[in-house]
Amino acid sequence: MLDIEAPSVDSARMRRAGRELLSLALMDSRNHTLRWIGAFEQALSTPELDVPQAKDLSPPLWELGHLGWFQERWIARNVQRQRGARCDPTQSRLPSVLPDADRCYDPAEISHAGRWKLELPDLQATKQYLVETLETTLDLLESTPADDDDALYFYRLALFHEDMRCEHFAQMSQTLGFDAGLLSAPAAINARDPLLFPATRWPLGCEPGGFVFDNEKWVHEVEVPEFEIDAQPVTWAQYAEFVEDGGYDAREFWHPQAWEWLQREGRRSPRHVDQLRHGVLQQRLGKLMRVPMAQPVVHVSWHEADAWCRWAGRRLPSEVEWEAAAHQGASRGFRWGDVWEWTASTFRPYPGFVPGPQRDYSQSAFGTHKVLRGASFATRGRMRSAKFRHFQSPERDDLFCGFRSCAL
Repeated sequence: MLDIEAPSVDSARMRRAGRELLSLALMDSRNHTLRWIGAFEQALSTPELDVPQAKDLSPPLWELGHLGWFQERWIARNVQRQRGARCDPTQSRLPSVLPDADRCYDPAEISHAGRWKLELPDLQATKQYLVETLETTLDLLESTPADDDDALYFYRLALFHEDMRCEHFAQMSQTLGFDAGLLSAPAAINARDPLLFPATRWPLGCEPGGFVFDNEKWVHEVEVPEFEIDAQPVTWAQYAEFVEDGGYDAREFWHPQAWEWLQREGRRSPRHVDQLRHGVLQQRLGKLMRVPMAQPVVHVSWHEADAWCRWAGRRLPSEVEWEAAAHQGASRGFRWGDVWEWTASTFRPYPGFVPGPQRDYSQSAFGTHKVLRGASFATRGRMRSAKFRHFQSPERDDLFCGFRSCAL
């Protein structure tokens, strides 16, 4: 008998997962969420899970309730859930099992700063809300057509949304300085020569089929001239040369907006770094650690990545170059997945873009944010796709983000 490996709930194939595997993945994601919340309970030692108000933090109690609300909003309360991305997001919805759920957890109605001012259900009530919403989700999923992409759309969306919020929990643990025991450090990288790719027409974006985020729609060909790109992200050893050469004092390497950010922040090295000369000492999850110089640089903003490239006489890759290299260079040593990687591209819609039901996911960031590609060591395996478009404003450095470079 052939030994056929069962599909994993944490593989990239989850974008096309059917009903049964999707049910297991939803439970897996919720369990991972609860592990993170348990870590926050232990680290913060307050039943309210209070954290300081900051742009790169969010109240964990709000995040937890929001996950239940999101799943319930798009599945149990959505009478058009079988239509998938074609549903009308303005339709009337069924009531929530939690009174005032929309008032508490709808980000369209609540500013980021407003999350700290809400009177939220306590932790036990919030956990019970998550139990009830997941039970309803799984019951509804059981009666959903097993392989209908439209009918499964919101179940897959809820899964990936929760996975992304769990990575945000990981980022917050680094910002707050505690070790949840749920993360491992990125591996050291063996340096390889840059890779040269010939001019091509690359199919940027996704084909229909399975789950597709709205900003990945749809595939279209893009002319890509010949380019040379690093086989791996820039390491601490490479970045340290920039710092030691006075890169943070040399205005000519920073575009005006970046220079203003640098002066405002008073930054002399990447975030969480205590020492970058004669070795890297970095605060990682609340502990000061000596970091191997062969590890990829992490917690750098787009501004810092761009400045390093200018200093090195190189440039950031465009997102189409990154995507083409990730696919074509897989057998040639192109390594990705250790850190999110900044690209030169401003986040914009693909031609013919039509927003999905979750309209605020992409549209509010078009034209102002930069595209990151790849994944980080904190990203769940099922989220790892060379087509996925992450995006953030260029000053953000709380993500597990680094970069690679291209020849001019």
